[in-house]
Amino acid sequence: MSTTSPSPVSPEDTRNGGDLPYRLVATDLDGTLLTSEETVSERTRAALAAATGAGAVHIVVTGRSAVWARPVFDEIGYTGIAVCGQGAQVYDAGAHKLLTSLTLDRRLAALAIEKIEAETGPLAVAANQDGLDGQVLAGPGYELLIGSDLPVVRVDRGGLLASPVSKLYIQHHALTDDALAEAARRAAGDLVGVVMAGPGVVELLPLGLSKATGLAVAARRLGLRAADTIAFGDMPNDVPMFGWAAHGVAMANAHEELLAVADTVTTSNDEDGVAAVLERLYPAR
Repeated sequence: MSTTSPSPVSPEDTRNGGDLPYRLVATDLDGTLLTSEETVSERTRAALAAATGAGAVHIVVTGRSAVWARPVFDEIGYTGIAVCGQGAQVYDAGAHKLLTSLTLDRRLAALAIEKIEAETGPLAVAANQDGLDGQVLAGPGYELLIGSDLPVVRVDRGGLLASPVSKLYIQHHALTDDALAEAARRAAGDLVGVVMAGPGVVELLPLGLSKATGLAVAARRLGLRAADTIAFGDMPNDVPMFGWAAHGVAMANAHEELLAVADTVTTSNDEDGVAAVLERLYPAR
């Protein structure tokens, strides 16, 4: 893990030519906006309110599907546009409406699993069904390690791809998440995208899909650009978003792959790292 010290952004150093340092604030959820208790602190809520009160737009960009993100949105009163499912869904949280939705080709998904297992041995697999009513189907041996209250439906392996899906989750009994992601890319990277999104969360996505592609679509709907954007994250699935945004801020608890490409590092998600930066950029009035 990198030992980079926190280096909060200075408003004087980051203005993009307008009245605001950044017109778009993009935040990941788990490990970034959410604490380890899966809540948003009062300090972070106040900092976001100051940013939006100054005229900036806040967009949540999460690996969670809209179904899994909605409880958080309801809890924090978030009613804006969100990018969900690693970029597969652009979701209007206020209207509870999908604006865009992409699915994973199920034939390619099945072939990808076959190729990965030829290299790694048996996998535990789960599938995220498409749509606002889509459930997460967990095959034999798959254990959800984040969002302990999030619903999953247990099915046999043959039921995972019976209906359209946005992505698959894979786990291995012996390989680390990083090793599994690397093996999956090596075996099936020409068929699917592969991201490591959190502890025990390696995902197979439509090829070319990322948080960056989803955020670009959402920003364009709002008349905003990459140059307007500051992004916060903690995991390798945030790397494309950092590459797209004008400025990328990694949490102190971030994966070393993201720390390596971050413009700055803030304090951890449990130490209000998002707020620590936003308070300097958008001082409360």
